[in-house]
Parts: sequence; structure tokens; C-alpha cells
Amino acid sequence: MSHSPHAHHQHAQSRALVAGTVLFYLVAALAMIMANKWVLNTTDIPLFFLFTQLVIAVVLFLAAHLVGLLQLPLDFDIQVCKGLVPTVGLNVVGLSFSNYTLKYVDASFYQVARGMVLPFTVCTSYFLLHARPSLRVLLACSIVTFGFFIGVFLDGTHVSLVGVTFGVISSIITALHSVVIKKSLEVVKGSALHLSWYTNLFSACALAPILVLAGELPGITQLLFGPNLSLPGEMSTLSTFAIGSAITGAFGFLMSIASLLSIKVTSPITHMVSSAVRGVAASALGVWLFHDIVTSGRAASIATILFGSIYYTWIKHVESLPPSGAKSANGGAYEQVPLEDVEEGKQNKPE
Repeated sequence: MSHSPHAHHQHAQSRALVAGTVLFYLVAALAMIMANKWVLNTTDIPLFFLFTQLVIAVVLFLAAHLVGLLQLPLDFDIQVCKGLVPTVGLNVVGLSFSNYTLKYVDASFYQVARGMVLPFTVCTSYFLLHARPSLRVLLACSIVTFGFFIGVFLDGTHVSLVGVTFGVISSIITALHSVVIKKSLEVVKGSALHLSWYTNLFSACALAPILVLAGELPGITQLLFGPNLSLPGEMSTLSTFAIGSAITGAFGFLMSIASLLSIKVTSPITHMVSSAVRGVAASALGVWLFHDIVTSGRAASIATILFGSIYYTWIKHVESLPPSGAKSANGGAYEQVPLEDVEEGKQNKPE
């Protein structure tokens, strides 16, 4: 049976939309990682850097609301605020530890340092949601774990144990977030946009006193009011900080908006393939921009983690299909999910 020109045109538009969404996430995620690393190489105030990113995202949310691009809830119901406390708390801790991880490890090693997100997410789902994983899922998690151990213990290249520790803790927080995020969506009546708005706003408010308690005030004062010396041909620390904050804050806001689109147009497998491409690209950019050294052991570690992650995604796809000869309500297609859900085990949130 021949397809009508209209149907063919719609199919072409759909493919273009998927390709555009995936490409945007690829570019945005790479820009976030590289801009973060660029700034964190020059400053000792990672929490203030994160605070600045969140404030920029909040300002952009408000600007979009004022010009009518978005409709945000500007009233703050006490029950909503209480219901979002776990999500905001985990978000602040998780993002803070992610920044600390990136500060202490190479950009090319960041994916390895946070490589345990998938196994921790499966464990969290088992213990807190009683979702028993299949043997093939456990095999996929074992492959990812093996890849992590290759990069950390078997490569022979010196790695920052502090950075790896931050990465592991960040992975655990991300896994816990995957449980909390579902209940948080119920608090905001299922609106991912409203959840992103509240999370950015409340996270910025919560982070302000934390960065003071963490002892970053002297560093902030030095950055803003001290002499900003730089080598000939190089940018000052303040300029680097300002540009890096603008880039990551803007991309963080855009990724929040694009997540609404990704729910409709992307699938887990599509995203996992793009994540694999991003992992390789991040390593290549780390070598090019920051002169990272990617040994054969580190390359093997990244490849093993990516293989295990792709295998896991394929398993979940197969397990979601209806039995042979049966059709599900959606025609046998697996449910499409936001890009960040696959990536961070949520269902994120940069970074």
C-alpha cells in the first residue's frame, strides 16, 4: 500500500525533529561539560559557580514567562514547597558533587568517574521500589561496573581518588533522585516544566547559605573585587568565570525546555546511542582542549561502560515489548521517556 505525500512529509518532519533534538542534547551536554571544566580549572569556588548557573537559569525562566513563551507558577504553595524538599536537596548535593568531580578529574575521565550511575540506579530501584532486575540487567550492570574498575584501578594511570570519590557519591545521589523525581512530579501535577522551574529556583536559594558555610566567601571576594591578572593572550579569571557561567546557565535553561520536547520525540535507544557518541566526543575534546591523556586502559574503560549501558538499554527495550503475537495499547512500542531520565537514571536534570 502506497503512502500519501502528506504522510511521507510528516514522517520526514518527525525524523528531522528527532535528529534535531538529539543533536541539540549532544551539543548542549558537551558544551556544559567543557565550559564547566574550563572554569573549574581556574577557580576554587565550584559551589558559587553552580549557584551562578542556577541564578542565570532562573532569570531566563522569568524572562521567558514575562514575554509569554512560558507559563510559570509564581505563587509558592507551602504544600508544594514541602513536597519538593527531597528533590531540591538531592539536586543541590548531586550537582555540587558533580562539579567537585569535574574539578578533580580530567574531562575525558569524567564519564568513568560517574560511570556507576546505572548499577546504583538498578540497586536503588530494587531496594526502594522493589523492582527486581532480570539476570540480563544484572549482566549489563556487571559490565558497566567492570568498566569502572578498569578505569580506576587497572589502567595504571594516576587518577584523583578525591575526584573518583566525589563521582561515586554523585552517582549514588543521581540514583536516589530517580526514585524521588516521580513523586515530585505528582506534587506539581505532572508538569516537568514547573518541576524544572521550582528545582532551579529552590536549589539556588538552598545553595546560597551552603557556599558560605563551605568557606567560599574569601574566594568569591577575591574573584569579584580582587586583581584579575592574566597572562598575555589569556582571559582573566573573572572573564572566564562570567563567560562559563553564561554558557552553562543558558544551556541548562534550554535543556529544561527541550526536555518537554524530548518526551514526545525521542526513545531510550536513540538517546543511548547519542550518549555513546557524546562520551567519545567528550574524551576527544578533553584531549584537544585540555591536553588530557587517554591511555589504552582509559579508552577500554570508557568503551566497556558504554557497551554495558547500550546493552542495558537494548534489554529494557526488549523486555518492554509485548509477547509474540500480542499487541500492546500503543502498538507494541515501548514508552518514550525524557532524555535526562535515561542519562541520569531519573527520570536530568547538566550537566
